[in-house]
Amino acid sequence: MVGYAFMGAAHSHAWRTAPRFFDLPLAPQMTALAGRDADRLTAAAAKLGWDSTETDWRRLVERDDIDLVDICVPGNLHAEIAIAALEAGKHVLCEKPLANSVEEAEAMTAAAEAAKAHGALAMCGFSYRRTPALSLAKRLVDSGALGEIRHVRAQYLQDWLTDENAPLTWRLDKSKSGSGSLGDIGAHIIDAAQWIAGSDVTGVSAILETFVKERPVGGDFVGLGGHGGTDGPKGPVTVDDAAVFTARFANNAVGVFEATRFALGRKNAMRLELNGSKASLAFDFEDMNSLWFYDAADEPNAGFRKIQATEPEHPYTGNWWPVGHGLGYEHGFTHQVVDLVNAIGAGEQPTPSFADSLQVQKVLAAVEASAADESRWTRV
Repeated sequence: MVGYAFMGAAHSHAWRTAPRFFDLPLAPQMTALAGRDADRLTAAAAKLGWDSTETDWRRLVERDDIDLVDICVPGNLHAEIAIAALEAGKHVLCEKPLANSVEEAEAMTAAAEAAKAHGALAMCGFSYRRTPALSLAKRLVDSGALGEIRHVRAQYLQDWLTDENAPLTWRLDKSKSGSGSLGDIGAHIIDAAQWIAGSDVTGVSAILETFVKERPVGGDFVGLGGHGGTDGPKGPVTVDDAAVFTARFANNAVGVFEATRFALGRKNAMRLELNGSKASLAFDFEDMNSLWFYDAADEPNAGFRKIQATEPEHPYTGNWWPVGHGLGYEHGFTHQVVDLVNAIGAGEQPTPSFADSLQVQKVLAAVEASAADESRWTRV
């Protein structure tokens, strides 16, 4: 694995946990962790459960005892690492968004297609797909329970950047992150909406806004943000703070998307609602074990009913706790490892593939292009 911060910790937990709760065709071995700071890297490896360390990710690609490379670093490094690993015959798991540009994502997708012919498989880490309630939503849509999909509403609301003195981190630097709320959290709802609706976004009209134009370059870093000084030097914020766009899908559904890290009081409200010709469903990650479902056939006594997605028949949950004992954020990453290892064991393409994730990248690019052109309707 390359990287050991927020995502590195989540992925490490998943690699440790997956084989202890699920029967896998292959046994993951946490062989080596890569990072640039030797002291911090050694401490992280000991804490997270890795057997060895490398201060240059290229050594991971060269090592014969490594079969898979897991990429958990900022987006500006994704393409170089993923392509090198695939060309060396390694399987690859890459965090989202796939890259910082469509061109990089296209190169990664081409490398994945070429590697697949030699048995090396690649997957992008859109972990919310593995939330049991959202997987259940996908199952309901695929069964035809909603009928024709007409509306898709997707939000991802956080508030960790509302303090204008929060420090300038890599997520606020476009050269490293690619974009702000759009790529960081908007990518998740784009992927989830397209996946569950079973249809791609074909066009958008967008607004991007940066509310705080500069931030302290130092301070106390806590979680994703922290607290910066008020008297020290400041640097420019080069990404969006909020993204809002309307969309049309290939199946003629219409969509409304919103991603922001400035929604005070909303900590991780990743929300999705679909309205069909027969039924509707709604999900909010802040109540992640629940799915709300409305069936028009129940009229005149119809109403949204809450499905507690913890039954053994629901996706993934049968391998965990008794009914009603809910799961958490980390379980999505564990399920991601389970699906990836099962696919590798079967020699099948895991999902989302790099090609699936390239489609998300194209939507991100269209949103940026539209916002830069007075919200003009822009084809994906």
